[in-house]
Amino acid sequence: MRQLTFASLQVKDLEVSKVFYTEKLGFEIQNENPQACVFKYSQGEASFAIRTPLESLENRELGVGAALWFAVDENVDQLKEKFIENGVTTTGPLIDTPFGRAFHVLDPDGFKLTFLDPK
Repeated sequence: MRQLTFASLQVKDLEVSKVFYTEKLGFEIQNENPQACVFKYSQGEASFAIRTPLESLENRELGVGAALWFAVDENVDQLKEKFIENGVTTTGPLIDTPFGRAFHVLDPDGFKLTFLDPK
């Protein structure tokens, strides 16, 4: 394995998640259909989507044990404040990781998203 080319999260409510990712986090939609919403990406970078479940998610806890990391060009201190102002739940303080300065948020299904200012 040399590259992850696509990631897709199965979500309980596509519309709720779409609003969260676009209005609260500022993701831009590249393509969507009734089953999925693919967010814009730059050539050569991983593509990311949310989608309706492939199987029943009833009585299942989503997001546990999974984390997606997004490298950003913005100052993560300012980005975290912007997300908090947008009503996004952050999990803990800013941290210095071996990869750079980062912070975590939770999406509506409990998936942990890490926003990283790479070194």
